[in-house]
Amino acid sequence: MIRITGFVHLLTPCWNGAGSTQISAMPLTVRTSGAPIAGVSQDLGAAGDVEKDFVGWPPYLRGIAAMELRHLRYFVAVAEAGSLTLAAERRLHTAQPSLSRQIRDLELEVGATLLVRSARGTELTAAGRAFLDHARLALAQVDAARHAALQAAQTDKKSFAVGFLSGHELEWLGEAMRILRDELPNIEVTISSNHSPALADALVSRKLDIAFLRRETETPDLDYRLLRQEPLVVVLPSDHRLAKQETISPCDLAAETFVGISDTSPVVRGIIEAYLRRRGINLTPAHEVDYLSMAISLVASTRGVTLLPIYALSFLPASVTSRRLTGEAPSVDLVLGYHKSNTSPLLRLFLSKVDEIIARVDQRPASARPDHDGGSASRRAEP
Repeated sequence: MIRITGFVHLLTPCWNGAGSTQISAMPLTVRTSGAPIAGVSQDLGAAGDVEKDFVGWPPYLRGIAAMELRHLRYFVAVAEAGSLTLAAERRLHTAQPSLSRQIRDLELEVGATLLVRSARGTELTAAGRAFLDHARLALAQVDAARHAALQAAQTDKKSFAVGFLSGHELEWLGEAMRILRDELPNIEVTISSNHSPALADALVSRKLDIAFLRRETETPDLDYRLLRQEPLVVVLPSDHRLAKQETISPCDLAAETFVGISDTSPVVRGIIEAYLRRRGINLTPAHEVDYLSMAISLVASTRGVTLLPIYALSFLPASVTSRRLTGEAPSVDLVLGYHKSNTSPLLRLFLSKVDEIIARVDQRPASARPDHDGGSASRRAEP
């Protein structure tokens, strides 16, 4: 009799000689007794009561450790997109050469060509079509397992706290809530808005699980995921003389009433000051503001100018407009921050959906994005 145990879901015994086959899940050993069976005696060893270490049995395990879930996800994405380029750019947000290497590695592990290039794009081979159904099933089973684990984890923590840099709720809150509502409908979600340093402090003290903020430099306990880079634009009155120009040189700002950013936003303030220094421009702000609304109000009331991240365009009234800077404009990162030691499965789920959130925000209609002017040239400011 032969008794095979461990990794049996990857093996399909079909021996038709004398004896019988029994498959179970544990432990990871192989035992043989009786006469050796043709075709397997070389690997199993001679007849008799012999025990082998399954993990150390290379011929049967070659490729198992190397094939990872990401290979399956990449393969399914390419198969569904019908193009390596489209899958890399729109679904996986990775470089095409890297994706091509991952697909080649998968084909080496499978031992068959799964995809071929054609005039119509990337097509499945017969082996690829067979593999696709099983790959989808495997990924579905992993998702089901993850959902089950997360549902069980809710007994330990039923709330999730999200913070937003003031003004960014308009663009990111909806997609963040959609993920939480769809994936974890029974948890309580708390939302707050604040300055970026205050959000970082709340992450450090574990009052927040995650926050949309700037990349604060004095917070070594935090990790960040880049969401987007926001170029700075000139914000000025709609009837200002400089508004007649398509772009504005930073040198033109020197003679204007300049509205600066206070130290409540140290990252943005530092980027603006560094940019002006590089251009050899010495600007002393006539006013310093804490909030975006204050900056816009002062621009309108004092006929001054300011530099703001491009997301501010969503809040400009008709009396205030924006223009691009001449040359390469500075930009500020919008990031997703979280505490390095936060092991919450809810956080891990949210982080696994970050690329999906970015893609959905980027795919919004042009009229809904902050750099869209709704057809009015006086409101236009492109990155």
